[in-house]
Amino acid sequence: MPGTLAITWEPGSDTLLGTCHCGARHTSQDPVEAWAWLLAHPDGHGLSGSEGASE
Repeated sequence: MPGTLAITWEPGSDTLLGTCHCGARHTSQDPVEAWAWLLAHPDGHGLSGSEGASE
């Protein structure tokens, strides 16, 4: 899997921020849902590697 995938916690909240190597981001309060989105997200990446931000 190219690039870096990350889940970070936003201090002072229950919000997790998932960031894909292409720069797309997704917020969730459920860690399982956050990782599911993040791990499934790259499935549509083309060779250009960027499809912009989501949610």
